[in-house]
Amino acid sequence: MPRVVVDVMLKPEILDPQGQAVANALPRLGVSDVASVRIGRRIEIEFTGEPDLDRAREIADKLLANPVIEDFTVRLAEADETADARS
Repeated sequence: MPRVVVDVMLKPEILDPQGQAVANALPRLGVSDVASVRIGRRIEIEFTGEPDLDRAREIADKLLANPVIEDFTVRLAEADETADARS
């Protein structure tokens, strides 16, 4: 089934407290070579027919992302990167 991936991230100028918490915890795990961490969301949209990137952009803009503080990208999912393939 064709899937579209929407990645939603906070805009670069927006503070990311979750990312900062992860970055601050990494040295306690022995990881010292990470400069920063940003946390985002990945949404997979499965269409019944051909994937519609324009429709997915509309969905992301109106429902999935807050355009005031978040950016999003829309792309076709590769067959080996869907949630089912990772489990």
